[in-house]
Order: sequence, then structure tokens, then C-alpha cells
Amino acid sequence: MATVLEPSASVPVRAGIDGTVAASIEHMGDRRVIHARTSSDRRRGALAREDGETLARAADLARELRVPLLIELSSSGADVSVGVDALHGWGRAARAVAACSGIVPVVAAAVGPVVSGPALLLGLSDLVVMNPDAVAFVSGPSMVEAFTGVRLTPHALGGPGVHATTSGLCALETDDVDGALAELLGYLPDHADAETPLRRTDDPSDRDVPELRDVVPHQERMSYDVRDVAAWIVDDGVTCELWARWAPQIVTAFGRLGGRSVGIVANQPRSLAGTLDIPASQKAARFVRLCDAFNLPIVTLVDTPGFLPGKDLEWRGMIRHGAELAFAYAEATVPRLCVILRKAFGGAYIVMDSKGLGNDLCVAWPQAEIAVMGAPGAVQILHRRTSDADRRVREEEYRERYLTPWAAAERGFVDQVIDPAGTRAALTAGLRALSSKREVLRGRKHDAGPL
Repeated sequence: MATVLEPSASVPVRAGIDGTVAASIEHMGDRRVIHARTSSDRRRGALAREDGETLARAADLARELRVPLLIELSSSGADVSVGVDALHGWGRAARAVAACSGIVPVVAAAVGPVVSGPALLLGLSDLVVMNPDAVAFVSGPSMVEAFTGVRLTPHALGGPGVHATTSGLCALETDDVDGALAELLGYLPDHADAETPLRRTDDPSDRDVPELRDVVPHQERMSYDVRDVAAWIVDDGVTCELWARWAPQIVTAFGRLGGRSVGIVANQPRSLAGTLDIPASQKAARFVRLCDAFNLPIVTLVDTPGFLPGKDLEWRGMIRHGAELAFAYAEATVPRLCVILRKAFGGAYIVMDSKGLGNDLCVAWPQAEIAVMGAPGAVQILHRRTSDADRRVREEEYRERYLTPWAAAERGFVDQVIDPAGTRAALTAGLRALSSKREVLRGRKHDAGPL
């Protein structure tokens, strides 16, 4: 007679291996997961060959069982006393974790020092959580000082604050790692072929949101918090923002519409007026690819005057990194819904899930401005020799003729101009209509898009 695994039961994996890594099949709520943990109590969590192989087996098992992989890391790196065997073990683990990409969610938690090779396992994960005790770096403070002469503490070099604001590694900073892992998995399916989780809600799908009529200031240079817009739209006002302190001019968050998980990408007017730069493009592109990999429909809220200009940005690869966002949207096959709130200018309008990139449903608010550029810039190009008085007249004419959503709607680039209060109803109706969307993927080994 078959044995039924009780929801609270834990089944060890490679329990007989005497190492710093323990792995098991566990239940998180009513869902199975593979959970691998390093122990810093032995050899400061240094990984020998057998530890790398245990991590690799955990990753292989997650892929075979089609369940999420959770990794908790606190490791001083490869075990120096073991030699090259330790490096081989970590390489085996890295290959197995990479094989999970796009098949099962991989969520890593840094709960202490994560140094050298094991730190790269964080970079291979879909989402990274860090607690206040965590530090992560490839080269430690002593090596940095030896090569650069700069003296840093471990937290100044690789603490959660650094990775949450500067490197973009840390998606969530938290004191409650277990709670954060459970929250993230609540939005994600077990594997890439599964539907996203559904959660019962009493929030009506056609609920009006009158607050949205006044959220955008009438003065075009004034800002507002787009996170308020997202919260008013989604079920019960609940979102889970990721990378909140990295590239804050773009907001990426999980939420739910009609009980179904969605990913939200939104320009944030409160930071750099919502312009796109290199980190913002990378952040949004990574999130779009994550949502597309695990069947989360993408809701894009647009209010951007364009790409941030600057010599340093161009030299650092604004073209290449801006293309990452365009590429991520262009290859996404999940339902894609877009709301143009206010400004949508130039190339930034295109890369924020425009019809040209394959958007499924695009709606705009009546005050939306969709054009190549704003009125002052356009008049400066078209009528540069006019007087100041005439320029103001020309700008007003340009606004009335071009800076409206109606011109885009007449050409089919906007499907509907809606009352802002009906945004939630429009999105949930669109999501239901697109629920059966399927696309035939082109046969190829993998894409060669910009990184």
C-alpha cells in the first residue's frame, strides 16, 4: 500500500552525507518545495565537494519533481583545505541551479556571510532575500583593500543595504526569511507549465476606483506615487514590491487581479520623473522575463518622458541595456496589459510594452500624452526661429493636436480611452478575455538577446 506524505512531513535528501549542506523535500503551506540549507556552525559553512553535490542533487530533484527550489546560504566559500575538489562541487551546484532557470522558481536567502563562489549562486537565483546579518561578495574586504587601497567593512562592501540599492541583487530585505519565502511563492506557480496560483477574494472585479480620477496632478511637472495607483487597482490593495530601493524610478511588484497573480511594471514619477536609465531598464527587463517564465500576466503602468540623457549613460551602454527591456517585452508570451496614465514619449513609450512590441490590450486615461516628445522639444525642432510669444502658441497647438490619446486610438495603438475610475474593471475583464492566450514558440536553442 502506498505511503501518503503528510503535509507537515520532511523527507531528507542525501541525509547520510556528513557535510555543511542539508536538503529535504518539505511542505510550505500546502505546497511541496525542495529546501537546501547551509550550516555556518561547521567550517563556517565552507563547501566541500560533497556539499556542492548535495546542492546539485537538491536542484536536480526540484527540476524532476517540478517544484520550487529554496536555498538558504551562509558560507565562507569553497573549503580551502579540500582544494580543487571543492571548486568542482560548487561548479556542479551552479550548473544544476542554472538548469532550473525558467523551469521551476529558484528563491535564495542570504542569512549570513556568502562569499566567493557560493555568492554567485545568489546571482543564479530568480529572487534573492537577505536578512540584516547577511553579507555577500565575490572578493572580500581584505582583497579589495590589497588591490585598491580602499578599506571597507563587510557590510559596507556587501550588506543588504548595498545589494538592495546599488547592485540590484537583493529583491527583499527582511527580518523574517521564512515569511518572505512563503509570500514570494504565494505569487508563483510550482513550475513553468502550471497556471499561476488563484486566491479567493471578495474584492469585486468591476469595482470602481474614483481615487484614480484625481491621482495625476493637473500640473505636468508635479509628481505622484504610482504605487498608490497599483494598490488601488489590485485585489484588496495588496502588492509585494521587489527591488524597491534599486532604480526607484521603475516599480516592479507582484499583485493579484480577480484572484490571479500578476506582475506590475510601472514608471515612478516621484523619482527622476519616471525616466528610464540603465538600472531601471535592467530591473524592469529582469522582472518581465521572470513573469513571462512563470506565466504571470504583466500589467504595465506608463508615465515616462523618455530615457534619461547623459554622456556617462551613453558610454556605459544605454543602447544595449535599453534594448534589454524592449527585448524582454517583445519575446514575452503571457497576457500583456498596459495603461497609459500620463506621459508616454519617444523610445521609452515603445519599450514600455507598446502595441509595436506585441502588447495585447492597451488603454489610456483621457489626460494621456502619447507622442515622439513633449511640446517644448517638438516646437524647438519644428519652429526654432519663432519668437517666444509665437512659440507658446505653437506649443499649445501641438498639445491640442498631438498630445492626446485620441490620435493613438484612431490608429489602433490604444484600444480604448477609459475613465480612470474604470481601470480595475478594464484590466480584470481584459485578463479574463486573454486567459486562453497561447503562442507557438519558435524552435531555437535559446535567444541571443542583449545582456
